[in-house]
Amino acid sequence: MSRFIEAILPLPLPGTYTYSIPAPLKERIAVGCRVSVPLGEKRSYTALVSEIHDREPQDYKAKPIKELLDEEPVVTEIQLKLWNWIARYYLCSLGEIYKAAVPQGLKGEFRPRTEQRTRLAAKWKKESDVNLLMQTLSRAPRQKRLLGTLVALTAPFTGSPTEISKHKLIEAAQVSPNIYKELKDKGILETYEVEIGRLNREEQEVTPCNTLNPAQQKAFDSIKESFSEKNVTLLHGVTSAGKTEIYIHLIAEALKRGEQVLYMLPEIALTKQIIERLRKVFGNRIGLYHSKFSDAERVEIWKKQLSDEPYDIILGVRSSVFLPFTRLGLVVVDEEHENSYKQQEPAPRYNARNAAIVLASFFRAKTLLGTATPSIESYYNATTGKYALVSLTTRHRSVKLPEIEVVDMIEYQRRKLVTGPFSDPLVDAMSEALKNGQQIILFQNRRGYAPLLECKTCGWVPKCKHCDVSLTLHKSAGKLTCHYCGYTIPAPVHCPNCEERNFINLGYGTEKIEDDLQNIFPDARIERMDLDTTRTRSAYEKIITGFQQGKTDILIGTQMVSKGLDFDNVAVVGIINADTLLNYPDFRATERAFQLMAQVAGRAGRKSGQGKVFLQTKMSDAPVIPFIVSNDYQSFYDQQIGERLLFHYPPFHRLIYIYIKHRDVQLLEEFSTILGRHMREIFDERILGPDLPPVAKVKQLYIRKIVLKAENSLSQYKINELLLNLQQAYLSQPRFRSITMYYDVDPM
Repeated sequence: MSRFIEAILPLPLPGTYTYSIPAPLKERIAVGCRVSVPLGEKRSYTALVSEIHDREPQDYKAKPIKELLDEEPVVTEIQLKLWNWIARYYLCSLGEIYKAAVPQGLKGEFRPRTEQRTRLAAKWKKESDVNLLMQTLSRAPRQKRLLGTLVALTAPFTGSPTEISKHKLIEAAQVSPNIYKELKDKGILETYEVEIGRLNREEQEVTPCNTLNPAQQKAFDSIKESFSEKNVTLLHGVTSAGKTEIYIHLIAEALKRGEQVLYMLPEIALTKQIIERLRKVFGNRIGLYHSKFSDAERVEIWKKQLSDEPYDIILGVRSSVFLPFTRLGLVVVDEEHENSYKQQEPAPRYNARNAAIVLASFFRAKTLLGTATPSIESYYNATTGKYALVSLTTRHRSVKLPEIEVVDMIEYQRRKLVTGPFSDPLVDAMSEALKNGQQIILFQNRRGYAPLLECKTCGWVPKCKHCDVSLTLHKSAGKLTCHYCGYTIPAPVHCPNCEERNFINLGYGTEKIEDDLQNIFPDARIERMDLDTTRTRSAYEKIITGFQQGKTDILIGTQMVSKGLDFDNVAVVGIINADTLLNYPDFRATERAFQLMAQVAGRAGRKSGQGKVFLQTKMSDAPVIPFIVSNDYQSFYDQQIGERLLFHYPPFHRLIYIYIKHRDVQLLEEFSTILGRHMREIFDERILGPDLPPVAKVKQLYIRKIVLKAENSLSQYKINELLLNLQQAYLSQPRFRSITMYYDVDPM
């Protein structure tokens, strides 16, 4: 009987593709193995087997698999189960998930890292023969030294000789590679290759877990008790309450039960501090996984997780949810509120927090969501009984929460008590902190020098030629850059419109703040942490380590500095311009503003006494500010949940954004109008739009957006099925085939 497979190709194509299994492969092939398959006349792809069956296609002849690439599966059945859930829930293809989830090296040829090692050639079996050989080399002292060094370091005549790399031998003998070659040519030495991998295998000394304080112990016991009734628990703990220590104790108990743990973080910047703390307790039982690793490193971690000796703990960002696990028992999602857990571009546009909860359910594992500022949806789930709720209301060592001073920038500018972007109270507090040897964090959620450059004479503003946005000035690079598509031009010397040399910078980016600070505090050691300064893994680590070790006085950053970083000596935190957070046109703007500002404020006074936070704003009467000042999450939540109910937003309604893109704006308008009308016929008043999003053109593509608000009582999978059918029906029409249309489910 013929047998067939369903293959997932790493392409944005709907469904799977059927191929026949050649007779020699029928007994060897398994679900989760990679195969080389043809597509079209000349192309071949590394596909993944998702199913083996006997159903012959009715309307075409299935092509045979070209080659089986694995003897053992590289993807587990539970991983495929998760992929199928993501594809159904987030309205994307399995091919898009395959492309995002699996390291590139597993979609093509992967070459493991090897090392050249050296030893005595096989004929030199006796120590006496080698001693005689040494005598014959008396006229070649460097060759003799190299041979003597090899014998001394490897002890070749013992039962278990030590291996040594060719490079280390040459270095230890202090000779040139040519000397090594001369001994090799004489048949005295031989070289061989050993696969060494890229993962850290050094043994590390471990220490016991720290003792929990009474508040932490109470929360720890409550979490364990909650896990007997609920699969998901929300730990709502104020900043610097010691949530990480509770995680460590929960992880230790999971390891005692023989379970694996997935510990997720929203930001690569956080991994350095947390991995150091975890390795002190768990040593090499923990592996790190994030996008700053090379593809080869990610492949090796993936393969290790499939081996007989996988990491017991994986610490990683959102992509770590795709790694293979075999005995997952606990998932910890730290800073669960962070929108970094939501993948924006490209597909799959999944939320890793939600995917991690689903993954845990497949293993019947428990999930702990931890944060000082819960997302509205998670807190709602906790207060309505879907999740358990545990609170931790006191800071570690009873350190007081920081004092927050709201600085009305309109009033201070009127009184001329402002220097650049800094109010006098902030400057005075920074000056005092520097005198006392304390550190400062400044938060500004815009990178670059100035968000806007304008000709003072004629009002000309440089715009991106591909996107509907102005260009940001990056002064140190001498460039204007689009933060959407990367388009860059040299910063102009004179205005191309009026030829005048009269430019003004509007607004402040992190680079401009750094510049101004150096003028005010010329002796201060200043570092900046934003996308421009953290392109590499080592850059993150260098900045954080420098600040941690007291080599930096002032750290300026974008939202990276808000995400759970733990520093002992921060006395002052400045939120330079809260208005950029409050004025964003989105229903989550107030929630994000509360979360970001509360988290940034929480970096102050963690161990060095009560810190001081300066919140600079021209909107001092904004309703959210009193909640931030008093750290009153409950009142903030009560106010927000009322608005969400009134205006049909999550958690009471599900949101799906429909994005439509095309180079031809007229065709786009026609298509989006027809689609919007058809959607209203199906979903009635639940459809809003089509409208222009805040940025209506990116990378030469014009954009329109339709919003679907659906009650939770409606079947989400029925809605998703209707949406997929609509997409297929419209985009299959020749006139509209070139249009890009996709869905963003549960947008952030």
